[in-house]
Amino acid sequence: MVEETFELTLLFDYYGDLLTQKQRSCFDLHYNQDLSLGEIAQEVGISRQGVHDTLTRAEAGCVARDRAMDEALSVIRSAAQQLSRDPSPGVQALAQKILAAASPF
Repeated sequence: MVEETFELTLLFDYYGDLLTQKQRSCFDLHYNQDLSLGEIAQEVGISRQGVHDTLTRAEAGCVARDRAMDEALSVIRSAAQQLSRDPSPGVQALAQKILAAASPF
């Protein structure tokens, strides 16, 4: 649970600006300020179930974006590896630049 919370917090830091204001508020109150769903419901003025649904959508959105990014990087790496086998030195050099740029992620 702690690892999942940590991962979600990192994803929120990265993708939080893509969420709605309500999703950002609920996420911050729950994961960063450690408020319960009931406390958040009172703070935000929605039902406890509304808070749960909002958090679920925010979490799903962050995770989906992260998976899409991973898939895109995988395609980029694969294409660059194929290009690196080209006999042209210029193409090989560009492929190595692409691989180097994609490797930190």
